[in-house]
Amino acid sequence: MEKNTVSSYFVRSALQPIQSKNYDIKAILLECQIDPALIEVPQSRVSAMQFSALWLAVAWHLDDEFFGQDSHGMKVGSFALLCQSLIHCKTLKSALRYMLRFFNLLLDDYHCTLVTQGQYSQIQITEQHGLAGTRQPPRIFGHETLLILQHGIACWLVGRRIPVVFAGFAYPEPAYSEEYHRMYSSELRFNQAFTSLNFDASYLGLPLIQNERTVADFIRQAPANIVLKYKNHSSFSASIRKTLRTLTCSEWPDFDAFAAHLNMTRSTLRRRLKDEGQPFQTIKDQLRRDLAMTALAQSDKTVGEISIELGFAEPSAFHRAFKKWMDCTPEHYRQGLRKAASTRIGQ
Repeated sequence: MEKNTVSSYFVRSALQPIQSKNYDIKAILLECQIDPALIEVPQSRVSAMQFSALWLAVAWHLDDEFFGQDSHGMKVGSFALLCQSLIHCKTLKSALRYMLRFFNLLLDDYHCTLVTQGQYSQIQITEQHGLAGTRQPPRIFGHETLLILQHGIACWLVGRRIPVVFAGFAYPEPAYSEEYHRMYSSELRFNQAFTSLNFDASYLGLPLIQNERTVADFIRQAPANIVLKYKNHSSFSASIRKTLRTLTCSEWPDFDAFAAHLNMTRSTLRRRLKDEGQPFQTIKDQLRRDLAMTALAQSDKTVGEISIELGFAEPSAFHRAFKKWMDCTPEHYRQGLRKAASTRIGQ
């Protein structure tokens, strides 16, 4: 899959609300530098910048930044107002609560909630329906767009990408679900009670780093910066992860040794990491978790072999840690991935 591109499915979904309003679809696509003939080809893709231009064009025509996916809509300017308000929050937790309340006030057909259970937090999205007995098919594009918006804003606020442990969806697996692995997470769950993004609860304590100057830049670049997925490769914690990835887990230094390696005092290193809300041990634990998930998904190594590679003294310690991370055993996690893969192959 070509990086920084968007499936033509999303182009067709974005165009749906304006196709019945007698707009010149071909002219709109050409203005966004999208070949009208390509969008009917299922395997075709457009650049993230082209899709961003289309998002702005549809929003302008509908006066709705949410592609007509809600009966009330999201008037042009709502996104900017939200971002300008969020920078005054202190932590990601308070910002997420404010953002979800904002969407709940703005939209009539979706309800968003922040829930924390144990080590993990999740943004939950529930589609609301009208009168009893009139349940309609889920507006899948609305769920997809809300997740992209909310995750993108959250990552920008703290200046780094927030890894999604798993994403859940309140509808059956769509034919193009492979796109979701790039958009959301390698771990996907369908036919859930609600749509959700699940992430480590430790991120809720991160301080916000944006201000009046940076919010103006962010709004000016939107929605391209949302579509391209926000990342901050220059953060200090990101550089530590990059260093640790070059070493085997058994070679990972302790806090004192790493401070010495960086020619820093222990207090300076601790302060730098505190500023980003990422303690040294948390960075190591999250990286170890990511390596475990990759090994279980992409190798035939036994759980015992993986536990040794990850630096655990014995497999039982790895089992306890993995169950804490993922709420299931390593074996159950691997079985679930293989079952999902065999189901996709059989479709």
